[in-house]
Amino acid sequence: MYPYRTRFAKDIVTEFLPPLKKRRQKKDRVIIYCGGMPGGPARHERMEFYAKKGFWIFVPRYRGTWESGGRFLRQSPEKDIKDVINGLFLGFTEAFAHKKFRIRKNAQIYLFGSSFGGPAAILGSRDSRVAKAVAFSPVADWKDLTHHGETNAWTERFTREAFGEAYRFSHNDWKKFDGGRFYNPMAETKSIDGKKILIFHAKNDKVVPWRPTAKLARLTGATLKLYARGGHSPSAWFTRTPFTKRIIKFLREK
Repeated sequence: MYPYRTRFAKDIVTEFLPPLKKRRQKKDRVIIYCGGMPGGPARHERMEFYAKKGFWIFVPRYRGTWESGGRFLRQSPEKDIKDVINGLFLGFTEAFAHKKFRIRKNAQIYLFGSSFGGPAAILGSRDSRVAKAVAFSPVADWKDLTHHGETNAWTERFTREAFGEAYRFSHNDWKKFDGGRFYNPMAETKSIDGKKILIFHAKNDKVVPWRPTAKLARLTGATLKLYARGGHSPSAWFTRTPFTKRIIKFLREK
């Protein structure tokens, strides 16, 4: 099955699937998946998995990445996700057949974020329209990556060399990470409601350290599921049992 495509706020190309479960619901249930970086676009089978469970699912490309317009990191990726949420309620058009869709105003919006996309989900949860957020191996603090191999400087160099124009950004914008305020959950703990957030992380993650995540969970009251093993494979947890059972249960909790 191939997902539909649309564009939000002129720039943000987004793949999406409506619910494949033919059952009328009182409220639209919507997942926006904030992907990691660098890496290829999300796999379609992961979208289909949740669409079959009755969710709308949207996978946006951040501004300045892949097919989307604009410049990457000129503004916080969290704001790209907010623009997607705005577009859901305004109505959007599928690119191929020009079929029009609109999400109902009483929709339950859920943000899923993995690795680099984890901050988008965590910070985006502050939007009153977002019911819950689930983060997989999220970067909790950009200033606390120095003892890992993938430092900010290393990732910038690798992204340019390995992905070319798939990520279009300036060095000055990338350097914003070093200040510790830009797109950084640890700098916003006082405004984050941890009751809305579920986090998964593995202690043997060699890419994103788990200790800052544990600290973030402690400071915000977020629910943290910490595992001895699992490495840095956050997108794989997206559809893997028993994680999915815990995720669905969390989304249903009041």
